[in-house]
Amino acid sequence: MMTFLRRLAPLPAIFLLLSTASPRAAEPPRAAAQTSGQAERARTPASTTGARVECGSLPSRILGRKVRFCAVLPPTYDSQPARRFPILYWLHGLGQDEQSFVNSGGLALLEDMRREHQLGDFILITPDAGRSFYLNSRDGHNRYEDFFIREFVPGMERRFRIEATRATRGISGVSMGGFGALHYGLKYPELFEAVSAHSAALMEKPPAAFTSGARLGFLEDVFGYPIDTAFWQRNSVFTDARRAPLHEHWRIYFDCGDRDDYGFDEGNRALDRLLTSRGIPHEFHLYPGGHGWSYFARHMPASLAFEWKAFESAARR
Repeated sequence: MMTFLRRLAPLPAIFLLLSTASPRAAEPPRAAAQTSGQAERARTPASTTGARVECGSLPSRILGRKVRFCAVLPPTYDSQPARRFPILYWLHGLGQDEQSFVNSGGLALLEDMRREHQLGDFILITPDAGRSFYLNSRDGHNRYEDFFIREFVPGMERRFRIEATRATRGISGVSMGGFGALHYGLKYPELFEAVSAHSAALMEKPPAAFTSGARLGFLEDVFGYPIDTAFWQRNSVFTDARRAPLHEHWRIYFDCGDRDDYGFDEGNRALDRLLTSRGIPHEFHLYPGGHGWSYFARHMPASLAFEWKAFESAARR
């Protein structure tokens, strides 16, 4: 079915799948949470190395609502109360939420890698982004990008003992979250030391179906109806890459399956070519596979190790 959809033309698979799918069709089951004051601590899998997951919400003036988040705190967070830690912001994909990393095996992977001394101690935080694509919506009603940069990052770095410097701040994500991570990492290089992504939702240009007047479901909430091509280009990762300053401290990793169900492999290859043409250092891999958690799980160790090595390298500078 996925192969058939991908071959349909001129209507791209992403339009057919995303505009008709249930908004949370791909979402892992949400863990039950118990409220205690401002924090809502999620019921999570048993931690064998002492990592602690703290879930809660952050009030946003920009959005006019509270935004949920989950933070994975390393074992030393409680045992070394004077210590501050590097931070990795991890952005979920479409149909997922702030608990997806924890509930879909990310927590177990993180702890396994720590136990095998492949990672050191850092904080990982995931915010709930709904279906925002991590952008300010075309109509201005959902200014998620402004919220993330102006409120969420500062809010988390006040709430937790985070070493709030560029050198100790990374961003990563999958699918829609991969788009968000690359967008923020390239657009705000003064904030993030390292950026990584798996199967980032990249399309160099809006497909013809997006501008022809076809109804786009919830995508209209972000990109307008019909798609505003100027808005698309302003918020494109490719525009970010063309405008990114040239310097030697870029740390960028991304990969994609060579049979991505939405055709994002083409966009990821195009980004690789663009970064190469501009001389921006990066690491790109095209691996066998499609699009989904089975692919992410196989390759997430690479992005986590990449982010940790960036923290280590920055600490030695």
